[in-house]
Amino acid sequence: MTILSSLYSSAAGLDAHSDAMDVVSDNIANVNTIGFKESRARFEDVLGSSVAETIPGLQTGHGSRMAGTEKIFSQGSFLGTGVSTDLAISGDGFFMVNGPYQGFNGNYYTRDGQFHLNDQGQLVNADGLHVQGYSADPAGNITGTVGDLTIPPNATVQPNMTTQVTIAANLDASATVPAAFDPLNPGNTSNFSTSTKVYDSIGNAHTVDIYYSKTATGAWDWNAVADGGDITGGTAGVGQVIASGTMTFDTTGALTTQTTTASSADWIGATPGQAVTFNFGDDTASGGTGRAGVTSYAGSSSVSAIDQDGYGSGDLAGVTVTQDGRVEGTFTNGEKRVLGQLAMARFRSNDGLARAGNGLFMETTDSGDALVGKANSGGIGSVIAGSLEQSNVDLGQEFVNLIAYQRGFQANSKTVTTADEMLQTLIQMKQ
Repeated sequence: MTILSSLYSSAAGLDAHSDAMDVVSDNIANVNTIGFKESRARFEDVLGSSVAETIPGLQTGHGSRMAGTEKIFSQGSFLGTGVSTDLAISGDGFFMVNGPYQGFNGNYYTRDGQFHLNDQGQLVNADGLHVQGYSADPAGNITGTVGDLTIPPNATVQPNMTTQVTIAANLDASATVPAAFDPLNPGNTSNFSTSTKVYDSIGNAHTVDIYYSKTATGAWDWNAVADGGDITGGTAGVGQVIASGTMTFDTTGALTTQTTTASSADWIGATPGQAVTFNFGDDTASGGTGRAGVTSYAGSSSVSAIDQDGYGSGDLAGVTVTQDGRVEGTFTNGEKRVLGQLAMARFRSNDGLARAGNGLFMETTDSGDALVGKANSGGIGSVIAGSLEQSNVDLGQEFVNLIAYQRGFQANSKTVTTADEMLQTLIQMKQ
């Protein structure tokens, strides 16, 4: 290698380390950028003159160059925000967004989950690009078509009338038999009572009291009573039986049989003849254990659970996102409905993605086509709602790299000055 060659080799080293400093500077500048993935410089040597190709013993290099940068897609830490539309990905994968950006209208991919709902109910990012997802039908079933994920701001849940009431309780086996049940005097003609809500066909809630009366050892009657003011033709303040039946228990207190004698309610303004099934457990006559619902053990009567399947109408009050990316609406009546599901993407080679700025990536031939699916499936990570993924830049490592590149730059500059001194010596020899 000649003195002039060493100058060019050193100059190449200066350029390479200067470019590497740009990479470190970019990483440090984005240490607080949500979803940012750090890069690292990749150096390679430059082959020497053609003599080196024919005489291996004389192989010399012509310095180095920065061959490119490599994206590091390691997991960043999570920052909890409490905002339901802030989303992060735990594991591999990207959010899909679509729309016009820098002259290109199409799909982009990002780890930045700072999303919000626009005035059309569409989930968008800060640039207004639409988050992609699967829509849901009114029953909450996810469709197979990917498009703009929209949460209608005026979404409502239609009322659902009660068809079944399920009860778990204990009826005191040592209770005495009261007088025959009288709906006009229920407290003195029953041993125990519970209460529940029953919804009619238009979503009105009605209070129904269920009275239990012992008729013999191991035998009980039950009567469901509503206020007559809610019943067509009834009188306010006067109880009216809308359903009744019997229960029997064996000598161990297990439920053996349950029957419904009648069940029909004509709520004012609603569909007449509403029948409600009262389920008191898995009686042994039906092959059950007799102990999963109502039992009859010695001890005070008490209720442990009571559920019914009806509800009134409700308006959308908020949204939550599950780990598999399902967007669930919470309504004012306490009901939840699936409104859609995020469409996620992964690639055979994340490093082959092209950086588009603003936390966006574009697919290339090196990355392969986007493999679109749902979170928590097909190698795609899970969604963490109410959180954001922070940059994966390690400041300590970046400062170490900064020092290493700085020293490399200084060493190459020293080589330049040394070669310059040698050239000056040669020139002085001629003088």
